[in-house]
Amino acid sequence: MDNATRSERSRNAALEAAIAIIARDGPGRLTLDAIARESGLSKGGVMHQFRTKEAVLKALLERQMAHFEEFSTRYMAKASETSANPNLAAQLATLREAATSPNSAALALVAAMVENPRLMALPREREMERMAAIREEAADPDLAMLRWAGAMGLLLSSLFGMSPLSKGEHQRLFARLLDDAQWSGLAQPDATRAAKSGTAPAAKAATRRKRA
Repeated sequence: MDNATRSERSRNAALEAAIAIIARDGPGRLTLDAIARESGLSKGGVMHQFRTKEAVLKALLERQMAHFEEFSTRYMAKASETSANPNLAAQLATLREAATSPNSAALALVAAMVENPRLMALPREREMERMAAIREEAADPDLAMLRWAGAMGLLLSSLFGMSPLSKGEHQRLFARLLDDAQWSGLAQPDATRAAKSGTAPAAKAATRRKRA
């Protein structure tokens, strides 16, 4: 085995150990010593890959983001053939995947928030890009955001153990959020909303003139 392959295996082992520690013991128990014990690597071997705990969290966050980015890209390629809102569909499906993945990006996000909130800048920026794409494609951007927020709520409530819903109920709700047909009757296109917001003040002004 060459040095590059050995180094990559050590890096992956350290990251897998970090996820296991966060999932089992919480982010507060994540240390370089704990990673060494969990992975079977020496502490020197861990420190060769990551000099600090923050470096571990940053690499873990980037790794999990890349995993779900790949999932989202694959899903959107399929959704583009069947959905009028492929960006929204891809994000809803990705949130569902994160909610059902035992070693999901959510664990990395929680650990990053606890250790250093500044680490959240990268996923936040990427999320803003996704939201812009979702708004751009949607006939009713507000409704699209509402569906996204519902999916995010399902993910976060599951992550923090606050959801009273069963696994089956979670899946049914995600399925409804993904089904465009369930929402088409509620959509209010931008032009319609603009017309409503524009005509109401005009009508009130006309009434006032008549009374005067």
